Amino acid sequence: MDNFKAAILALEDGRVWRGRSWGAVGESTGEMVFNTSMTGYQEVLTDPSYAGQIVCMTYPLIGNYGVNSEDGESSRPWVEGFVAREFSRMASNWRSEESLEDYLQRWSIVAIDHIDTRALVRHIRDKGAMRACLSTTDADANSVIQKARNSPPMENRELASVVTTKKAYEFPAVGEERFHVVCYDFGVKTNSLRELAQAGCRITVVPASTSATEVFALEPDGVYLSNGPGDPASMTKEVEEVKQVAQSGVPTFGICFGHQLLGRAFGGKTFKLVFGHRGGNQPVKDFRDGHVEITSHNHGFAVQADSLPPEVEVTHINLNDQCVEGMRHTTLPIISVQYHPEAAPGPHDAAHHFGRFIDLMEKRSAS
Repeated sequence: MDNFKAAILALEDGRVWRGRSWGAVGESTGEMVFNTSMTGYQEVLTDPSYAGQIVCMTYPLIGNYGVNSEDGESSRPWVEGFVAREFSRMASNWRSEESLEDYLQRWSIVAIDHIDTRALVRHIRDKGAMRACLSTTDADANSVIQKARNSPPMENRELASVVTTKKAYEFPAVGEERFHVVCYDFGVKTNSLRELAQAGCRITVVPASTSATEVFALEPDGVYLSNGPGDPASMTKEVEEVKQVAQSGVPTFGICFGHQLLGRAFGGKTFKLVFGHRGGNQPVKDFRDGHVEITSHNHGFAVQADSLPPEVEVTHINLNDQCVEGMRHTTLPIISVQYHPEAAPGPHDAAHHFGRFIDLMEKRSAS
């Protein structure tokens, strides 16, 4: 390992890994989580749902195809830190515009490799996601452990206001405009907007704090509740606005964080998963016809099934742990899924859910 620069990763329970500093020089804290995707590390880095988290990739070699200006899910990376078994020194791909190392350094993202990521992931799976500190400037393990313990926990942490757009903006439809959709930006991924635009939707993206009254004034054909970071239980005010939107009869589609907010708007409860679902290989069963989708996930909280009222039907469950992955209202045009139908680079099994949303808007316009 030429030009070896030391880094240390410490968890709040005292576990420590020492390895090589790869990205920026510095120190960061966040919730330690892992992602099982084999590809798509740029999408992971730029997904706003990872705000407040240090991400470990389980695939052993990361960075070999570089980064480019097209694959980002937002305008900047949001992870607090990045962890891999080995970061590639070479970036070889016809679409590559920058090496991962240069990218991380440019955005001041601290990273570490040459650690046993299998041991780290097994530890998190056993003990649960927990606070961590990643440092290239402090070699004292006890000091770094204490910094992890002093960092804020994810429970009751509100992060949507950190990642949301500061002002509303338009995302045009591709081809003929069929519908106007208002998107609540709790940390929206760009590919969600692309998918809606491809389906003929003009999207008005609004800040997370936007009131239901302001949404109604835009006269949308549908409302899209995006993904995002943090604990949905911290979003009391936003849940009340979502409830007003949902009860109005406007077709509404929530994914991930938006799904959780809908669950709470219906009167349900949410809870923190032990280590969360993050990656592109989660099996989800659709109760409507029994088929199974392999899906992309990024969430640490879930809706509690037995807390939902009778008029809310659970439509999908995760086959790994049986948690709620999809809902629909039996009398209102409202659907939601916990996973990512816009998944980039994939898998694409769940892309049809955008079609379900389009169907709801078509039925309303025809009535």
